[in-house]
Amino acid sequence: MNFFLFITAIGVIILIAVYGRRAFVQYRRDRLIAEPFPGEWEEILFRNVSLYRHIPASLKDQLHANMKIFLGEKHFEGCGGLEMTDEIKITIAAQACMLLLNRKNRNYPGLSTILVYPEAYVAPESIPLDDMIYVEHESVRAGESWVQGTVILAWDHVLRGARNRRDGYNVVLHEFAHQLDHEDGTIDGAPDLGTRSDYERWACVLSRRYEQLQHDVDNRRTPALDEYGATDPAEFFAVATETFFEKPTHLKQHEPDLYEELKNYYKVDPAEWD
Repeated sequence: MNFFLFITAIGVIILIAVYGRRAFVQYRRDRLIAEPFPGEWEEILFRNVSLYRHIPASLKDQLHANMKIFLGEKHFEGCGGLEMTDEIKITIAAQACMLLLNRKNRNYPGLSTILVYPEAYVAPESIPLDDMIYVEHESVRAGESWVQGTVILAWDHVLRGARNRRDGYNVVLHEFAHQLDHEDGTIDGAPDLGTRSDYERWACVLSRRYEQLQHDVDNRRTPALDEYGATDPAEFFAVATETFFEKPTHLKQHEPDLYEELKNYYKVDPAEWD
């Protein structure tokens, strides 16, 4: 009997710890949201983030709240001699939080740190030749998303992508799409969608469009998405996310079913912002 009482007590303690932590996190987030949004931050957004100048006022208020939570909970670190500034943090946070608009803000639960280099950096890479043999070499990168809680970005690419909304290239949107993809435990081009029917519809549309992109690249046709999306399903989702936010009218015109799936997932319609 005492054993069962002991087990029950342990269960109660665990519940209190879990729900107490959730309450504390929500309390801390409410405090962050209540803080005024600095005018200097908005100046940075108007100067650096082209998307910010197009979204509706109601979404800007929501974006500000998400940014305050993001900036209060994530650690930024400069690498390669880069000095971390508010401009860097605000520019990155705004774009990362664009992907959370109109959705439950889980604030990238698997992410703790954003490392920022001044420019494209060199990183080791393993290329599989077969199941047993890998070739090691170094590659130049503008960004990476790790499952261990880190996103790495090159500031020059961040700024270029943020200021030019029409080129379909945005390293922050790309790498944070990978973070969303991993929230269900795997990076496979299918983020946490909720219901089985949502997964089935998503798989049907995105697999068809992924195969079409591979076919277009192989036959040297001009695709609607950047050809890097033909690398694998995870990269396809990240590239499609960039295109959805940066070239929405183009994507809606050429691949309306893919646009509709992304609109249902992200809960926004960037084509209306045009």
